[in-house]
Amino acid sequence: MNSLRTGILMAAMTGLFLAVGFLIGGTGGMIIAFVIALGMNAFAYWNSDKMVLRMYRARQVDRTTAPGLVGIVEQLADNAELPMPRVYLIDDDQPNAFATGRNPENAAVAATTGLIKRLSAEELAGVMAHELAHVKNRDTLTMTITATIAGAISMLANFGLFFGNSRNNPLGIVGVILIMVLAPMAAALVQMAISRTREYAADRMGAEICGQPLWLASALQKIDRAARDIDNDVAESNPATAHMFIINPLHAHRMDGLFTTHPRTANRIQRLQQMAEEMSQTVTRPGRPWG
Repeated sequence: MNSLRTGILMAAMTGLFLAVGFLIGGTGGMIIAFVIALGMNAFAYWNSDKMVLRMYRARQVDRTTAPGLVGIVEQLADNAELPMPRVYLIDDDQPNAFATGRNPENAAVAATTGLIKRLSAEELAGVMAHELAHVKNRDTLTMTITATIAGAISMLANFGLFFGNSRNNPLGIVGVILIMVLAPMAAALVQMAISRTREYAADRMGAEICGQPLWLASALQKIDRAARDIDNDVAESNPATAHMFIINPLHAHRMDGLFTTHPRTANRIQRLQQMAEEMSQTVTRPGRPWG
């Protein structure tokens, strides 16, 4: 159901992009919009992971430099039947994490130093399992494409001020203004709806990967509480990357409304607790220690 909803929302995002191109420049404008979208998505496909890791000054770690974190990711990747992703550490006190990469073979997971400092090994396993779920579901590519199209829609809407006299826009200058205001807003709403859908799906699969839903539930509670009080300066300067993190790194949005990239943490925890009850799970240590 989540995959179907995501597909419908992505189709809506693409349709909105083409519609804006048509209103601005007719059939020719729609074709140009399509070509621009292809070019931007091709660039994002090959370079988005490198760009975001560089943006957050992430440094790659291994068994020597971060044995606990890398050991946990190795065990979880084996549980999920995934190739071992590259593991990165970000020097930031806000506890958070994200995954990136165009496919499981080229994936990377990143955690902040604040996350390592504040979570137990079991809670950290829950978080990294959530990130590997994004990799397994190919959410990293989905969100890269939607973010790229959303940015392209905003760019096209701004072009409308200069090229918006198409006969396909019967409202004239009023129509141009409406396109400039409403199109980016609609794109943002669709992008955020996709992001929230994928977070719920990754919570569930992540709990299955580590085998303990309550580990992730406990981690989310700790991360959410700390993220409210600790700034992530890079994220605040680049809000378009907020959807990548396990918890919204920004301080602007606290409610589970239209303009949030993440579901309410309380709702996510409740679902994980229900899942634990269904699995008759309790928080116990696995047969081998994490990390």
